[in-house]
Amino acid sequence: MAVPALEQIRARFPQAHIAMLARPWVSGLYDKSLIDEIVPYTAAKGWRDLRGKWELAGRLRQMRFDAAILQQNAFEAAALVWLAGIPVRIGYNREGRGLLLSDPIRVPKPGEIPNHQRFYYLEMLRRAGLIDQLPESPMIRLPGIPYLQKAGARRLEGTWVGLSPGAAYGTAKRWLPDRFAAAGVEVARALSAQVAVFGSPDERELCEGIAVAVREAGLAAVNFAGQTDLGQFVEMASVCRAFVTNDSGAMHIASALGVPTVSVFGATDHVATGPTGPLAKVIREDVECSPCLLRECPIDHRCMKAVAASRVAGEVLELVRIARQ
Repeated sequence: MAVPALEQIRARFPQAHIAMLARPWVSGLYDKSLIDEIVPYTAAKGWRDLRGKWELAGRLRQMRFDAAILQQNAFEAAALVWLAGIPVRIGYNREGRGLLLSDPIRVPKPGEIPNHQRFYYLEMLRRAGLIDQLPESPMIRLPGIPYLQKAGARRLEGTWVGLSPGAAYGTAKRWLPDRFAAAGVEVARALSAQVAVFGSPDERELCEGIAVAVREAGLAAVNFAGQTDLGQFVEMASVCRAFVTNDSGAMHIASALGVPTVSVFGATDHVATGPTGPLAKVIREDVECSPCLLRECPIDHRCMKAVAASRVAGEVLELVRIARQ
């Protein structure tokens, strides 16, 4: 969701050397057209590993950056670039870090900007004077999609439907596994496709149960949970004919690749963090407690139980039809 802001930074500074300070596992997400370098952030979170943070600040000091634009909200991020002696330090004035920023930006109040999270990052650039106005940004697209598809075709031959049944935030965001399998079977049969199930190492068992159910229905399915890094997942997702997800990182990536993506929402806010573009569809049912924004459902998971597999499969096939036009 920060990609539109990165695009604006690159457009504003076309000749600059732009480095992304990021955890190593996300490095596969960023294309060379947006950034020139990934600086690995390997220090532990919070107040742990102060030595690692001090050493990283020293490395940043040696790299002699002119400016730091903090898309992250944490105090730690501001402290790091302040210790590195970077003269221009732009970020939202929150988490008690205003004195560490050369340009503390006022946090938008409710209703001041469009609801979607991508505008939160873009508005910081506008308030800092780096862009004149918020771009319309009707959809988020990752750069270099043709190159990703070429690499993905070497990993996945044939026609594939992607399923991503996990969600890092908590089980409240997870649609029922048997319905993931049922929707995957219906879509794969209609498209004469195989099913690829993606997830983290911790979701290996969850994904295997869905893959087994798909195989028992007589279709081919492969459990890739824990078997890919982020860069490999992006490549493989780019060649899927369609994707079914919860509200998750996989949802954002699949939709940003232009893959027909249907996402099941319940506990979280589909307006603020939903996928974007004409090939993305959110499925949810209005229940009195949704969105609750809780990690775990304290009652009966009614928001997810109300979403039928046949409805999700139908929406997927409709998006595939639109993509063909």
